[in-house]
Amino acid sequence: MSVDMSRRVGLYVDLANITRNGGYGMRFDILRDFCCRAQGEPVRLNAYVVYDAERAKTDLDYKQRTFNFHSTLRDYGYKVIEKVVAWYVDEAGNRFGKANADLDMAVDALLQSEKLDKVIMATGDGDFIQVVRALQNKGCRVEAVAFHNVSSNLKREVDLFMSGYLMPNLLPVEGADPKKHWGEEGSRVRGICYTYNHSKNFGFLRYLDHIGPGLWITDTRRDDSPYATAFAHESAFSQSIEMSKMPSRDIIFEFDLTRGEKGMQATNITQIYP
Repeated sequence: MSVDMSRRVGLYVDLANITRNGGYGMRFDILRDFCCRAQGEPVRLNAYVVYDAERAKTDLDYKQRTFNFHSTLRDYGYKVIEKVVAWYVDEAGNRFGKANADLDMAVDALLQSEKLDKVIMATGDGDFIQVVRALQNKGCRVEAVAFHNVSSNLKREVDLFMSGYLMPNLLPVEGADPKKHWGEEGSRVRGICYTYNHSKNFGFLRYLDHIGPGLWITDTRRDDSPYATAFAHESAFSQSIEMSKMPSRDIIFEFDLTRGEKGMQATNITQIYP
């Protein structure tokens, strides 16, 4: 079967950055689905992980958990690139470990981009800005996925930034009904408040209904938009939320979807980021 050469995709995951900045427990199969939307072909799926070989000699639980996690990544088609922790002693006699996979990830992305049309970088690290520019100059579309502590310059530099919080099912939603699918009545989802009328005390929340092409089509009246909206009255927002900041594309909410007279309605709205 021939590969559609216009949709060759490379995904590069800075696992240390992602897990310590909100992405712990992320589902890598969902991340792969997102990156391969619009019939993308995953030519490269690289996950850069830190491995403490010295700890593994004495901590068998750590060794087994790490082995199982890396095996799961490989089952999803990822190549696991291990960066072994190197231990040092400073002048004061303090022992410390170092393991940074940034350089490996940057070099791999640049070298492998010759065979790619789109590169997705799962990281919020601003050190990759020059890499993004180099990839774009080579003709690649560059996207980024991250959760919090994301470089604002990185967001501006990439062709598309997607908050991992907004991606359906990428992270577990606390308190969600496991029998309900993201986006259906009775489910709990995440989204942003894109419009708000302060004189009438209501607005609308937009959420990604499903993973698909056309992420730029935010007009939910269009049939080809992957987004949906929910009506939100001020009384549905948690009291800790500063309504004066509405609307905002930077604040991410978690909310229940119920069926109202005019469509979906958001209830039990809480702020999860920032």
